Amino acid sequence: MTPIKHFFFKLLSWVLPDRLCVPLMRKQIEKLKGALEDVLATALLEILLDGMSIAFVLLWGFRRNLVGFSGKYLFRTANDGVARGAFFASRRMQVLRGEFTDYDVAVTFKDSAALLRFLFSHDQDILDSLLSNDVAVDGNVNYIYKFAFMARDLIGRLNLTDLIERVLARLRVA
Repeated sequence: MTPIKHFFFKLLSWVLPDRLCVPLMRKQIEKLKGALEDVLATALLEILLDGMSIAFVLLWGFRRNLVGFSGKYLFRTANDGVARGAFFASRRMQVLRGEFTDYDVAVTFKDSAALLRFLFSHDQDILDSLLSNDVAVDGNVNYIYKFAFMARDLIGRLNLTDLIERVLARLRVA
């Protein structure tokens, strides 16, 4: 912020009550909200992918989802706030961090809130996300259905569905 703008805002703070100053901060508040959503989405996506990776090692019932399957996923947001991926091959899974170009399917979410809604909503549907312009898919959409199934399966096995829905409802993302 420039010194002149800073001085002007300081002057306003002496004249106006807080309730009238808050609307002036809307732009900054939206930037903060977006940054927090990016951090939250990145953390939750990494936790989900790392959890899936551990589940593939420990749980045969979960690992059998990969029999005969190989694929490389890229999940990202349009503002480049999040970029994570997963590589499945030979009944193994590897979590990938950052952008890469050799994917089987790339899913670009409008923003971090759209990513959170898709990954953790109870009624995940890629078609609804596509129709509402929350997501763009480059590659085979069937890969997304497979990933969504595996994510829901893990969340269900760990009895986290209610907890995730409560957290997202409090964040007003779901």
